[in-house]
Amino acid sequence: MKENKANLWPYAIAIGIALVFVAGITTVVVANKVPVEKSDEYMMSYQEADAKANDLIQARIAFDKKYKIAYITDGLSLDNTTLKYKVTDIDGNPVNDANIFVAVTRPDIHQYDKNLENPSVENGVYSFSSVTLPKEGRWNFIAKITVGDDSRFYNIKADTRKKEASEY
Repeated sequence: MKENKANLWPYAIAIGIALVFVAGITTVVVANKVPVEKSDEYMMSYQEADAKANDLIQARIAFDKKYKIAYITDGLSLDNTTLKYKVTDIDGNPVNDANIFVAVTRPDIHQYDKNLENPSVENGVYSFSSVTLPKEGRWNFIAKITVGDDSRFYNIKADTRKKEASEY
């Protein structure tokens, strides 16, 4: 009886090593099937954003001392959404000479990315009209707002199934 138990441990070790090896191969195969997308929080690679982090933070602080930005879109739909941003100076006066560039992207894939430029401007409200979204769900709106020498990024997460949106 003791001889049978003594002979089992080499088999248990071999089976354990084989299971670890199979788990490692499975992890590599599954990881290669899942697409890895670049971060786009600042319209640049995350390596570039990391290298420029202090400059981006200082630019945002300088911008926020002079201007205010608000995302005022009334919910999203798949067809004919109008994205609206309001830019005012710190005293609440409308700013009509800002340059706004918006990248519309899904959080998990870049297949549906769109770039929006040349909005219509009225009383500090910048409108991108007739924006069509090809798929239901969450969308990121990454805006770069520039007024004179000051600029900052203003990122919004919104969903076609919900009315609210949040800054990130």
